[in-house]
Amino acid sequence: MIELLDKGVYLLQGQVILEDADKLSLEEVNNRLKHEGLEPLPAGRIEREQARAGTIAYTILTDHNTIDDKQNLKIKFDAMASHDITYVGITQTASASGMKEFPVPYILTNCHNSLCAVGGTINEDDHVFGLSAARKYGGIFVPAHQAVIHQYVREMMAGCGKMILGSDSHTRYGALGTIAIGEGGGELAKQLVERTYDIAYPDVVAVYLEGSPVPGVGPQDVAIAIIKAVFKNGFVKNKVMEFVGPGVSNLTVDYRNGIDVMTTETTCLTSIWRTDEQVEEYFKIHGRSEAYRRLDTKAVTYYDGLIKVDLSRILPMIALPFHPSNAWTIAEFNENSLAILQQVEEEGRKQISNPNIKFKLTDKLVNGRLKVDQAVVAGCAGGTYENIVAVAQILGEKALGDFSLSVYPSSQPVFFELMNNRSIEKLTIAGASIRSAFCGPCFGAGDVPANNALSIRHATRNFVNREGSKPDNGQLSSVALMDARSIAATALHDGVLTAATDVEKLLSPTPAYKFNQEIYKNRVYQGFGTPHPEEELVFGPGIIPWPKMRELTENLLLKVATVIHDPVTTTDELIPSGETSSYRSNPMRLAEFTLSRKDPSYVGRAKEIQEIELKRQAFLAVGKNVKGMDELFLPLLEKGQRTPEDIQQLISKTGLGSVVFAIKPGDGSAREQAASCQKVLGGDANVAIEYATKRYRSNLINWGLVPFTINESDKSKFAIDDYLYIPGIREAVKNGADKVQAYIINSGGKAPIELKLEGLSQDERDIILAGCLINYYAE
Repeated sequence: MIELLDKGVYLLQGQVILEDADKLSLEEVNNRLKHEGLEPLPAGRIEREQARAGTIAYTILTDHNTIDDKQNLKIKFDAMASHDITYVGITQTASASGMKEFPVPYILTNCHNSLCAVGGTINEDDHVFGLSAARKYGGIFVPAHQAVIHQYVREMMAGCGKMILGSDSHTRYGALGTIAIGEGGGELAKQLVERTYDIAYPDVVAVYLEGSPVPGVGPQDVAIAIIKAVFKNGFVKNKVMEFVGPGVSNLTVDYRNGIDVMTTETTCLTSIWRTDEQVEEYFKIHGRSEAYRRLDTKAVTYYDGLIKVDLSRILPMIALPFHPSNAWTIAEFNENSLAILQQVEEEGRKQISNPNIKFKLTDKLVNGRLKVDQAVVAGCAGGTYENIVAVAQILGEKALGDFSLSVYPSSQPVFFELMNNRSIEKLTIAGASIRSAFCGPCFGAGDVPANNALSIRHATRNFVNREGSKPDNGQLSSVALMDARSIAATALHDGVLTAATDVEKLLSPTPAYKFNQEIYKNRVYQGFGTPHPEEELVFGPGIIPWPKMRELTENLLLKVATVIHDPVTTTDELIPSGETSSYRSNPMRLAEFTLSRKDPSYVGRAKEIQEIELKRQAFLAVGKNVKGMDELFLPLLEKGQRTPEDIQQLISKTGLGSVVFAIKPGDGSAREQAASCQKVLGGDANVAIEYATKRYRSNLINWGLVPFTINESDKSKFAIDDYLYIPGIREAVKNGADKVQAYIINSGGKAPIELKLEGLSQDERDIILAGCLINYYAE
């Protein structure tokens, strides 16, 4: 089904995979090509470095690189996109940093907090701010319920050879020939003030597709199978996934988009696909024929690894709680359901911090079959045209009874065409709830299941509590990810888990899609290139500016405010999604939720040390000796250096803050608030064995938190309420040091530990020295 080659490989003429081409003569290579009926290579040697430049990714990345160095890229993007959880903070940061107008098309969508269900007027106040920003700076404003962010960009902005940056982790338009990257808001603010996105040239891994999917197997099945194969082993972490091979042309563009958007869950940096006549037709349908150009590999292409996928062998999949990689085929699951659920329960309980909550799934078995409580097809992954047509065809007008099915078309043009071909009619008669374009079911702000319920969803994630349950209120529900086709088959069988391939009813050809451009023309504000600088931003009472953040001090004394030994810590655990998203324009209010579902005591611990730091700063501001801190600082000094003067000098040079320790933090969302909330509470650093994603590490840096790493052998040294003393940290960061000597201080004494400062660029070091990106630009 899926084969991984964890070594460099050559792809010849886009179809022949060679693992040992360096050892072969040109004659041997051409004999192989001749055998496959392909054109021979011209005379000359096969050069690896030249073949590296044969990837699609290389062409696009180097086209957008602004310097001659092709190993350390400084990229400027063609366009950007944000939704209503992130665009307020990004705009405020860029405006404070000197931005006068949006230098590239910047799309502000309203698809996350569009229900306006929490906090009174705060969500709609953000939307009003967004429109005022689009008018003032020359942006594109997509009102609530018109489209989810990624569907709008697919329809209206993606193009072959482009690069797009988004403040959402699922920013992926590779199937449309666009390298798209999801990052925290700081990286978008940099682009708005015409700085660059700086990254070392990434490894590129081929995803070689062959064969065709069997009827009933959908894009989510393919995506989950790939995620299962590559997530835990880090096969594509921070790399580019390049989709090639003859199987690409056996997939419709909607199908490709459905696979592509899920590549985020592999922890790859981004994705790109070869393009063909179907992509050309897609742009033609959407009135943008000029956006197409053929993208393909060169005759000789070198990849740093390869994922070989036989599409004909992919079976309907189910990803059980609490990760998209926790997956089985539905057939395998149905044969071993009890044993698998017992295993999932055991592993899941390790992720649930509340001992009073019992995670149980085996009680969902009825006569040996899994019976689910709810189903949702939604968002950028599930709510696409072909997925919903397939649901309507499989379900027909069969009464759903007490089984809940919600369907969210991904945009109003998609909704309109589903009405035209009567898919909406069929689903409505059957009893499905038809909703507007909204991302809520993907992050816990829509269709929250009942306590102890299990929901099956064609959505992007199924992390613990991401569906909206609150462990601090004694609640726990969960989500399993499936393709829309098998969700429909399950609904057809009253909630009993059923693969679409087991349904006798055959799918009909999907009706041709027609895109109605008038829908957006009549509603979307198109202001790029026509800013109105004389207009003012409109601030609601819930939009609060960032608090003042100090620069990095000479030394740091950090209280260990939480210790997490889970193999991976998600951004959902660092700052929950769901209704907390409504407060993301209020940094102080949002910070109260930091780690609330993982370590509810974290905020209190962080605030305790923050209060002492604020007291320290207040004394220093008026030139007075800092009182009442001797006991805290005495252990840092040698016995012969404990004079009052020594203590006061140390206090004046040593900032107090908190630190988060986690094994591998940052999987999941691009949300910068996973880092900024720590900073707002006085955080100064993270310590980890490694960081799950580049975007989380970038968020830490942009908020002035030092991203330390340590050797795995040192992970047991950290305990809550210990102190981490880092003398000379400012000098180490300033002088380019890649490690620093620190000390763990507790009742047992003072123990040394080495902290690593790995892979920091000069710009990143300068941001950390300034205390955060906002301070850096202010300087």
